[in-house]
Amino acid sequence: MKRTNRERTYVPFTEEMKSTHTILVPNMLPMHFKIIGKVMEKEGYHVKLLETYGPHIAETGLKYVHNDTCYPAILVIGQFMDALKSGEYDPDKVALVQFQTGGGCRASNYIHLLRKALKNAGMGQVPVISLSMTGLEDHPGFRLTLPLIMRMMYGVLYGDLLMSLVNQTKPYEVEKGSAQALADRWTDRLAEEMGNGERHSYRMVKANYRRILDDFAALPVEKTDKVMVGVVGEIFVKYSPLGNNNLEQFLVDEGAEVVIPGLLDFCLYCVYNNILDYRLYGMQKKVQFAYKIAYRYLLNKERDMIDIMRQDGRFMPPTLFTHTISLVQGYIGMGVKMGEGWLLTAEMLELADKGVNNIVCTQPFGCLPNHICGKGMMKPIKAKNPNINIVAIDYDAGATKVNQENRIKLMLANARGM
Repeated sequence: MKRTNRERTYVPFTEEMKSTHTILVPNMLPMHFKIIGKVMEKEGYHVKLLETYGPHIAETGLKYVHNDTCYPAILVIGQFMDALKSGEYDPDKVALVQFQTGGGCRASNYIHLLRKALKNAGMGQVPVISLSMTGLEDHPGFRLTLPLIMRMMYGVLYGDLLMSLVNQTKPYEVEKGSAQALADRWTDRLAEEMGNGERHSYRMVKANYRRILDDFAALPVEKTDKVMVGVVGEIFVKYSPLGNNNLEQFLVDEGAEVVIPGLLDFCLYCVYNNILDYRLYGMQKKVQFAYKIAYRYLLNKERDMIDIMRQDGRFMPPTLFTHTISLVQGYIGMGVKMGEGWLLTAEMLELADKGVNNIVCTQPFGCLPNHICGKGMMKPIKAKNPNINIVAIDYDAGATKVNQENRIKLMLANARGM
């Protein structure tokens, strides 16, 4: 049951704020979130994607969050507070958005830590919008309508494709920086298309897939032997350059081709877990029909992208989610779903299944589910897959970049010696 205005314990984002406030968005996936931000602007919101980077973000976060809190919370809150204290934004005309899955991960509590930080900084009037498909909070001025959700999902699909193509092209590009420059041009173009007020049909999405594939295939490349390295882990440090010290670029500089499962798989995982709740525990009975429709919808969109990439034949497509599910059977129970849960184990097996036997498992300090389903599953995975080469790397405010990179270099040395 939704709270009434009198019962709310938080500052709501009101209808009036939609026209007066700028919404700050934390940056986990630059290409994905830039497109999604433009989709939100089309709905009448004023959106600013935060792109600040550097050790001062964590330092700022530690001023407001206990150092025992998991690293992504420190970074996200630090990035928000750094922006608010920069003087660039009026605290009376700004709002923050926090993405929440509503699961058992401590990420569901970030929003409360953020509000506490705002209050301690004398900015308790700043609304924090809970962006969640499960409707954890009520914000009258921010509504996730079905058309908005669908366009945001197109942003996820575009972002996954661009991320995959950049990673498959960057290690071999003749002109350094050309792959990322092309992805940036396409990100700007897609963001403009999604935010120009015209209807963006799924037919247009599939047509854009083919144009994007053609453009990346036209880039001059020089194919050489590269070590293929997969990246898995907690969702923020897996994807965010801020969270993983620009891990993707470091691996490329060390002569590797990076393979990262897309964000769509995490979306499918979240939906599928609600279907599992009914199968395993009899929960979510009233909304099972809706979850099954959402699952089929997302799965069909993933299948379409895979089919188009296979027909094109020039790049390795992602793995269909149903196959990923089949790979994890016999390793870990499907009821293990806190944080990234069984998906983390499944993604390591998915990478090995497609021939990517060298894997970096990114682990933020304080993330118990990640350590269990990531580092804790390395031994049984290696027992059945003796050729797999996995290294678990901890990311936290006290860890040194040099130590992290040295451990990855050792993993790469082992990979080249295999």
